Amino acid sequence: MKRILIIFTICLLAFSIVSSKSVTADKEKKKQKVMPGIEVLLKEEKDVLKGKKVGLITNPTGIDSKLTSIVDLLYDDPDIELTALYGPEHGVRGDAQAGASVEFYIDEKTGLPVYSLYGKTKKPTPEMLEGVEALVFDIQDVGTRYYTYIYTMAYAMEAAKENNIPFIVLDRPNPQGGISVDGPVLEPEFSSFVGLYPIPLKHGMTVGELATLFNKEFKIGADLKVIKMKGWKRSMDYDETGLPFVLPSPNMPTVSTTFVYPATGLIEGTNVSEGRGTTKPFELIGAPYINSDELAGKLNGLRLPGVKFRAASFTPSFSKYAGKLSHGVEIYVTDHDEFRAVPTGLHIIKTIHDLYPDDFEFLAANNFSLLIGNDWVRTMIKEGSSVNEIMKEYQPEQDAFKKVRAQYLLYK
Repeated sequence: MKRILIIFTICLLAFSIVSSKSVTADKEKKKQKVMPGIEVLLKEEKDVLKGKKVGLITNPTGIDSKLTSIVDLLYDDPDIELTALYGPEHGVRGDAQAGASVEFYIDEKTGLPVYSLYGKTKKPTPEMLEGVEALVFDIQDVGTRYYTYIYTMAYAMEAAKENNIPFIVLDRPNPQGGISVDGPVLEPEFSSFVGLYPIPLKHGMTVGELATLFNKEFKIGADLKVIKMKGWKRSMDYDETGLPFVLPSPNMPTVSTTFVYPATGLIEGTNVSEGRGTTKPFELIGAPYINSDELAGKLNGLRLPGVKFRAASFTPSFSKYAGKLSHGVEIYVTDHDEFRAVPTGLHIIKTIHDLYPDDFEFLAANNFSLLIGNDWVRTMIKEGSSVNEIMKEYQPEQDAFKKVRAQYLLYK
């Protein structure tokens, strides 16, 4: 009996040790995180800025893993002379609503001049860059073609080239991951600040990778350096990075929002509310003329991969239908790997168009064609084509882009 008890105790101890090691390993795994470009710069590659007067293009997403702003990190660093700040749409501090212009001002905390790169001046002028010897870009993108920050970067790269200033991109994760590429490639005649270059709606690239692609494929020719992240893999969900997520703009509050944005951002080009003025922009969509139960039933009946729809009603506090009760759906992404945002968005728009033909409209303002990148998708929806037919139409150009894209991927 004693021998059995001894053997049992030894086995129990062995199991406890193995279990403890497993728990420790799991904790260590959770501690593992991505090192964003700003941290790599300051720890390993600061020489690229030493002795130079630095201009910084950023917003509240320019932070390190401890939530310290890059403005403070560079301003307080004795080896770096930060001389000017430049803000994209929504401003350096992120307090301007969509479409609102931000005028020149002096940053209260640092006393530095702040120039707006949204509104009248999207490209830094020589006067804005006077005395600047290195231009740094550090902004969190969301992985969708019609999000304007990547074009602020492109215009700034052009200005850097024209003024013989090196351009440094501090890379960050694509919150939608780096694998999925989907949607029509923008046609050049529909080029605008919500789609400057012929890339798909969902590009699956980081800002650093996009910068290298823009620089060569679209012949910007800037003196470009990308400070790569450490530890990021294309298959990562954002919560696996260990990095905090700061809302990139007032209506992009969570990582979940970024996943639905390539789908429901298209709704801005219609008379359906994309959920601005609610606590869940782009996840809630609707209009006063919609029957929420009917729409949810139709969309769930399509059995689209990785997504479900809940009948929902809401009253936007601003934007479309401000103060008016609207009905529609809340979108739940249930599987990030299976979810296909662009076809889902097209199914939503086509279903509303077909259910409510007397009420649904494509808007002249917030032009749907600029968002989707062509005029034929709208025509096909109006003529009754299926989403599968639309997808077949854009597949060849999407496949061609993937081959070009492969040359500029910096991570596995």
